[in-house]
Amino acid sequence: MRIAVIGGGINGLASAWQLALAGHQVELFERDALMQATSAASSKLLHGGLRYLEQGHLRLVRESLLERRWWIKKAPRLTRRLPILYPIYQDGRRPRWQLKIGLWLYDTLSGRKGIGRHRWLNPEQLLRCSPDLNPDGLLGGFLFFDGQMQDQQLGLWVASQAEKQGVKIHQHCPVQAVTANASIQLKGQNNWLQFDRVVNVAGPWSNQLLEQSGIEVTQQLDLVRGSHLLLPPVSKYGHMLEVPGETRIVFVLPYQGQTLLGTTEVRQSLAEPIACSHEERSYLLDLYNHYFVTPKNAADIQREFAGVRPLLGGSSNASSASREYSMNWQQQLLTVTGGKWTTARALAKQVVLQVALSGKNVQPY
Repeated sequence: MRIAVIGGGINGLASAWQLALAGHQVELFERDALMQATSAASSKLLHGGLRYLEQGHLRLVRESLLERRWWIKKAPRLTRRLPILYPIYQDGRRPRWQLKIGLWLYDTLSGRKGIGRHRWLNPEQLLRCSPDLNPDGLLGGFLFFDGQMQDQQLGLWVASQAEKQGVKIHQHCPVQAVTANASIQLKGQNNWLQFDRVVNVAGPWSNQLLEQSGIEVTQQLDLVRGSHLLLPPVSKYGHMLEVPGETRIVFVLPYQGQTLLGTTEVRQSLAEPIACSHEERSYLLDLYNHYFVTPKNAADIQREFAGVRPLLGGSSNASSASREYSMNWQQQLLTVTGGKWTTARALAKQVVLQVALSGKNVQPY
C-alpha cells in the first residue's frame, strides 16, 4: 500500500519505519524538522514506568521494560544503563515494604531481559552514592536500574533506519487537511495527494488536524506540559524523589555532565507558548532544595526546556492520566493517540497490524 504518515516525532518515525519493513510504500510529512517538539523534550529515560505499577498498568510496564532492553541493545552509543536511587525518609508517603513489592515486580516483569536487580541501601551506603543528599530523617533507600537516552539523536537514528527501508521523509512540509478516504492537502497547495491509507501520528496536534479537516474527534486528549531544568552536576546516580505533600514523582538525573531535573505536569492548550513557567521553575527548585544540602536558585539554571505530552483524555488528574495509546479508524484514516517514548516501536508494530487488518476488511482496533 501507499501510506502517508503525518508526524515526525518518535511515534511517527517508528511507524513509518515498521510500515516500510512490512513492505509498504511510505511517505512521512513533518511540519517542522524531525524530532524538534515533544519527542526531544522528554526526561531522557527509557523506562518501564515504575510509578505506573501503582495505577495497575502491568501490561504497559511489561511492554515498556521489554522495549527498554531493545533500545539499549540496538543503539548502545545513544543509550545506557542508569543506576537510580529512591531514598526513603521518615515523612515519605511510600513505606519500604510497598516499594520493595513494586521493585520486585518491576524486576520480575523485566524477565531475563532485565538490566539489573534492585537492592536496599542503608543511609551510609546511600550517602556514599549521593553525598549531597539531605541526611535528616533518611531511613535508607533502594538502588535500581533504568535506561537513559539521547532522545533527539535516538529519534534521528530511527529516521535513518526508516530511510534505509525506502521511507520518503518530507520536512518543513505541514499537512493542513486530511480526508477519511486517505487524501492529504499540504499547506499552501490546492491539490490533494491520494494514498491508500493515512496514519495521523501528529502527537499533541493530531486532534487539531482532524478538527481543521472537519473530521470528528473520537479520542479526547489531555495535553500536559512537562518542564525540565538543567543544573550543575550533583551525582553520577539518578534520583527518583517524592514531591513533598504529593503522590507525584520527580527525577534528578545525571545527563551530559549536568543534572536534569523534572518533570512537571501542567494542563496546556496549543494556543499557549510551550515553555517553562515561573511557577514550574520555583516548584522544581523547591523540590531540589528539599532533598539536597547545597541549595540551587534560578541563577544556577543552565538551560530549561518544556514539551507537551498527548495523554489519553478522561482523567481529572494529569498525574494519573494514562500513558497507554489508542488507535481509531475513520474509513482509510488511522489516528494514533497517546503513548510514551519507550514504547514507540511497540506502538508502531500495532500500526502495522491495524493496516494489515484494514486491508483484509477485518474489524479494526
